Amino acid sequence: MKIALFGGSFDPVHREHMRLAAKAREELGLDRLFFIPSYRAPHKALGAVASGADRMELLLSACRGTFAEVSDIELRAGGTSYTYLTCRAFREKFQGAELYFLVGADMLENFFSWREPEDILENVTLVACGRGEERVGGLHGRFRSRFGKDFLELAFSGEEVSSTDLRVALAFGDREAAELGLPPAVLEEIEKKGLYRYPQIEGALGLLTESRRAHSERVARMACARARSLAIPEEKALAASMLHDCGKYVGRDDPMLRGFCPPEDVPDPVLHQYTGAYLAEHVFGVTDEEILNAVRYHTSGREDMTKLEKLLFLSDMLEEGRSFEGIAPLREAFWRDLDLCLYLSLKHQLAYLSAQDAPVYRLTQQAFDWLKTHTRFE
Repeated sequence: MKIALFGGSFDPVHREHMRLAAKAREELGLDRLFFIPSYRAPHKALGAVASGADRMELLLSACRGTFAEVSDIELRAGGTSYTYLTCRAFREKFQGAELYFLVGADMLENFFSWREPEDILENVTLVACGRGEERVGGLHGRFRSRFGKDFLELAFSGEEVSSTDLRVALAFGDREAAELGLPPAVLEEIEKKGLYRYPQIEGALGLLTESRRAHSERVARMACARARSLAIPEEKALAASMLHDCGKYVGRDDPMLRGFCPPEDVPDPVLHQYTGAYLAEHVFGVTDEEILNAVRYHTSGREDMTKLEKLLFLSDMLEEGRSFEGIAPLREAFWRDLDLCLYLSLKHQLAYLSAQDAPVYRLTQQAFDWLKTHTRFE
């Protein structure tokens, strides 16, 4: 009997997960395949967004009517989900079976640092596939040198579908994007359960124009994609992105801004960060000071910014819809070194304002001066 194990957060399970499972069945001649949702993956210290029970239900919906099955072994175990323990358990249960463990290109790259990789390979054969532009062929030599055996490679390269991007699309009510990435049964279950929604602040999106809402969704995709590597909860990055421009089109005489008093000498292009923070707190009930301050300083910056403030400031400036001379190296720095990116971005912004003979808001200058004093970049 040939059995494949497919582990991951599946938060949520998407079309490419299902396509990989079908391709593995075809190429390996599988008799059974188990999706195994993790309780908490070792490399995802902040955990999944949806609960284990909800992710399990989504997987069951996706697998209904297919040959694939779902195992709750890691959810029942709780704690950190280690693959070597799961593989041991399946080897014990299915003695004599040929066991395979499916991984994508990104997971294969990290396999060398997994807990007990040799133990895993004693019990299963690793089977890898590419993802988008990522390929796995170049890792064969390194793998054989380290483990004395090789992995199998599927003739399959999945499309770039990101669970993070799908969570953002669902939060923004972007059903078209969600439909492209999710099996219909999974999307139906998500909508029925109201998963990946933020009802407290969804009203903020109603204050935006269509183009500004699209901008905010792009900001959220960029911010959420980077958040986990910075140990920033995705919910905070997403909430700040959803709220950051909510004050942009609300007039000062609007009843929602009754009681609002802005700081002195705020340039017009900057004012909406303050009205946005006011609306977030007084209209949408946000009490998290980290989120409020990220909104409050997302246009100007300020000295000694928090990680969330930096993340929102830079995602707003560099999201994929933006286009200006010199943006490419700033985007590259965003994924590599956030402080360097902030320094270079503020430097670029100040140079632009100077060239336009436009006023420089004091907080922006203070943000740049603070970085020059407290970092290695100057």
